[in-house]
Amino acid sequence: MLYDLSLHMGYLYDVPASGARHILRLLPLSLSERQRLIAGSLTISPQPEERASFFDFFQHPTTSILLRSAHEKLDIRMQARVQVESQPVTADFSPILKKLPEEIADYWSLDASSPHHFLGTSPRLPETPEISDYARQWASTNLTVMQIAHAICSQVHKDFVYDAKATTVDTTPKEAFRIKRGVCQDFVHVMIIALRSLGIPAGYVSGFLRTIPPPGKARLEGADAMHAWVRIWCGEMAGWIELDPTNNIPAGTDHIVVAYGRDYSDVAPVIGILKSYGNHKTIQAVDVIPLK
Repeated sequence: MLYDLSLHMGYLYDVPASGARHILRLLPLSLSERQRLIAGSLTISPQPEERASFFDFFQHPTTSILLRSAHEKLDIRMQARVQVESQPVTADFSPILKKLPEEIADYWSLDASSPHHFLGTSPRLPETPEISDYARQWASTNLTVMQIAHAICSQVHKDFVYDAKATTVDTTPKEAFRIKRGVCQDFVHVMIIALRSLGIPAGYVSGFLRTIPPPGKARLEGADAMHAWVRIWCGEMAGWIELDPTNNIPAGTDHIVVAYGRDYSDVAPVIGILKSYGNHKTIQAVDVIPLK
């Protein structure tokens, strides 16, 4: 699938910010045999006094901006054209759970895709006994790692209600698990903790999801969304797979990858600090337009 993407993120401050520094991760990745960024641009208003581009540890194209002058609002716009290839369905070559530690131990690299980075706790994902207990039902089975990943994905999808008003970006996985409600970030964080508690490496994927309007309804401009799903390491032969617990599906050609990380803190689209006080309003609009 070929897509044109556009994103607008706007911040309106009650009191002008007298300075700000932000890190942006918004451009889609180029991934061998999976996804190709054909062209992309970021436009920022007001114009930053300093702007630098670099690749972070997980090899995401990242932009750092510094605004020294007072500003009442910040507008960020991204446009990109991306080619996403369908992935072949392959046989399950993943080991059973009790054999996975041997394969992890045999992985002698600490590069960005190493499973070792995705096993323990991370900034937003502490040990959570309630979620570990939830996952324990799969600990003594003879299922393969891939089968367990699909089972947990289905269980989270079944047990949780999508509710955009139930949580915020700062809601902890423990709280989201208690109320069994939330958004894609909550579904993903709970699923990652469940998998890691079993010794299965799992990480966070940030990206875009193409949405399809109901039959007979027109597509609404700006109604698509940034999305999140889970990346699971299923052993040396099977490698990484990606599952979407919000929709209970494997990631496919409607999923466009922006960033990989241990949890949301590694992939936040916009993160930073500013000098101000009071409240602010946010605006977000996303369009994922298929071209062919």
